[in-house]
Amino acid sequence: MPLLERLKFLLPSHRRLAPAAEASAQLSFLERSRLVAILIFVATVAAIVLISYVGVSTINLPVLAGQVATVRVNASDSFSFESQEQTRLTRERMIERVPPVYRLEMAPLQQFEAHLKELLAQLEKYEREFPPNTPSLTNRRQALAAIVDAFNVKGPYRVSLDDVALLLTAGDAKARAALIETGLAVLREIYSEGVQDQTLAASNEQGAVTVFQVVKADAEIGQRPVQSLEEANTFLRINLSAEGKSRELSIPLFRIFRNGITPNLVFDREASRKRESEAVKSLRPVKVTVDKGQTIIEPGVRVTPEQYEMLTEHRKFLSDSGTTALDEGLQLFGRILLVLAMVLACAVYIRLEDPETMQNNGRLALLALVVIINLALVRLTYSLLDLDFFVQRSSWASTLPYVAPTAFAPLIVVILIDAGSAIFMALFISIFTGVIFGNRLDLQVITFLASIVAIYGCRAVRRRSNVVRAATSGGLVVTVFAVLVGIVDQTPLGTLTKQMAAGLLTGVFTGVAVVGLLPVLEALFKRTTDITLLELTDFNHPLLRTMQMEAPGTYHHSLVVAQLAENAAAAIGANPLLARVCALFHDIGKTARPEFFTENQHAGANPHDFADPVQSARIIKNHVTDGLELARKHQLPQAVLDVIQQHHGTSLIRYFYLRAKNGDAATPQGTRPGSRQPFPPTTGADAVLEHEFRYEGPKPQFKESALIALADSVEAASRSLKQLTRESLGELIDSIYRERIDDGQLNDAPLTFAELAHVKESFCHTLLNMLHSRIAYPPAEERPLGVEAKA
Repeated sequence: MPLLERLKFLLPSHRRLAPAAEASAQLSFLERSRLVAILIFVATVAAIVLISYVGVSTINLPVLAGQVATVRVNASDSFSFESQEQTRLTRERMIERVPPVYRLEMAPLQQFEAHLKELLAQLEKYEREFPPNTPSLTNRRQALAAIVDAFNVKGPYRVSLDDVALLLTAGDAKARAALIETGLAVLREIYSEGVQDQTLAASNEQGAVTVFQVVKADAEIGQRPVQSLEEANTFLRINLSAEGKSRELSIPLFRIFRNGITPNLVFDREASRKRESEAVKSLRPVKVTVDKGQTIIEPGVRVTPEQYEMLTEHRKFLSDSGTTALDEGLQLFGRILLVLAMVLACAVYIRLEDPETMQNNGRLALLALVVIINLALVRLTYSLLDLDFFVQRSSWASTLPYVAPTAFAPLIVVILIDAGSAIFMALFISIFTGVIFGNRLDLQVITFLASIVAIYGCRAVRRRSNVVRAATSGGLVVTVFAVLVGIVDQTPLGTLTKQMAAGLLTGVFTGVAVVGLLPVLEALFKRTTDITLLELTDFNHPLLRTMQMEAPGTYHHSLVVAQLAENAAAAIGANPLLARVCALFHDIGKTARPEFFTENQHAGANPHDFADPVQSARIIKNHVTDGLELARKHQLPQAVLDVIQQHHGTSLIRYFYLRAKNGDAATPQGTRPGSRQPFPPTTGADAVLEHEFRYEGPKPQFKESALIALADSVEAASRSLKQLTRESLGELIDSIYRERIDDGQLNDAPLTFAELAHVKESFCHTLLNMLHSRIAYPPAEERPLGVEAKA
């Protein structure tokens, strides 16, 4: 092999490995240093205090009239304002003291009088047609009944036939007319006084109402007593009896004339409004003075319109004067204590439930960053309350608590870390959201439940669309609970509709934002989601396509290792998808020089036959370095890079080590026909340095990496078995286990012996099913007729 080619193998690897080792040491320090963890803690507390305290005031909290207040608001300074609400209430009280104006309606009396005169005319005609000596009494009575019925249908009258018959006996037509005129005179007097119904009498405590009487062109208004229906009937009966008529005649007359008594007091709206306008002409706007420190809004009490107006005027006063609001409930010291308590509780929870996160500063930094970003978004939403649009439109301001994207951080944490940390994060964000928006307990509960629903939807997400769907489900929860809270607080329908729409749209946009930010956070914090892993299983990935074309043997080997590792990971509760993806890419470095690896060598010379064992070992080791370069170039996740670097650990390349140690050259000295000049073998066992034949490492650090390392060795070694049985496979796997354990290659892997037993069983089951033998069929010419070859 030419010298330049030898140098190409020798020199670059050293130049590449040194910076990589230095970077790895720095990264390890940043991830494990307790000093860095303390700095993260302090920075997180400081950032949360700044976000939740500086500039936060109760003065701009979205409070609506009729809702129960959650904070106390005191006046920062003395101020005065003209109260429209107090002026309105004073105007209403003045109008209530103005009695209503009525007018007398004479039309019912005139109508009754006309009907009575028609009745008299009909009775006179009746007497001419049926004189007293008429022999047919039946026809006579029927004709009279027809006259009575005709009279009753003309109005709400109930005159009886007997009463009209008695009226006929009072004398001739002239006498009857006199009686009728007497009764009408009484009715006119009653109507001129006025008759009221029971409703009007009940609404007038003094028993007197105001009557509008038209005397001239101008209206004269005065107060006078008005009779009720019962009083009018009594007056009618007494006056008819006083005319000196017999009881037998006065009673029928009363029953006839009482049909003409009806309430004739009609409300005069125009006159009443005129009186009201005259009464409030002297009204002046009510001026309210608020003293410094006076309580404007009391927590736990429903806000009245007067309090809401006072709060609005207080906001205008502060805006115009630049005075700082008094925030007794939001003092800095109390806020620091709250933040410290919550962050410490979070740290304790993580230490108990997820110690791996507590020991990894990268995860802690991720948690701190997403919390700070989420609270900053909540604070940004709160800051919108200072805009004139929201100051002047309280219904729109009330939607801002539902616009705050409180599920943002929990969704990222459940996808990048785990569900337990995400639930605690949801509680953390919800508490501070409620605090920022004025200690609103209802908002804390709503946002926490919405985040829980979103976390449940993303607990095992593998598609980006599912993230948006889960976030939208959280938005629906906000919408539903906004309705319930609105019903309790008696929120107007228009405002409630805006709050519902705000909650739902915020859920959708939160899901979209999380999907867009995930790739950035994955690259920044070296995290890998199942979404990304699933996308990497596409066999059309450029690296996999390159492996298929240039190193098909390595590609087939990777497929088998992926199947072995995936099944083993499922057997011990590791991440099967992560194991599969990492196994697919673990040998991509072999595509740089595929001919130097046995699985890609076909009929022909082996390049290692002409190479020095040390040089061959370096060529083999370089597939790790080349794989890392390719993985970084194609921006593969950190987990894949870790497996590429760890799947051989620091194991010994035993074949070339023994060749070098034994001084055994695969090819004799000299030049074969058509071959290159071979390297001379290394002589002398003392000249062999073992570290030159070991991989650079590190050893497998996590379960999936260890499984791939074992599967890689088991797959390669199983090809050498002459007979593939469960017993032979078991012995082979046990020997590989012993070799790896004795060499310390599994020292850093979190695997137990019980898990290794499950892995062995999984390996055996998978290989026996993948590499099963087939029946040997005779050639086609030797088969019986009609028998076909089976696949």
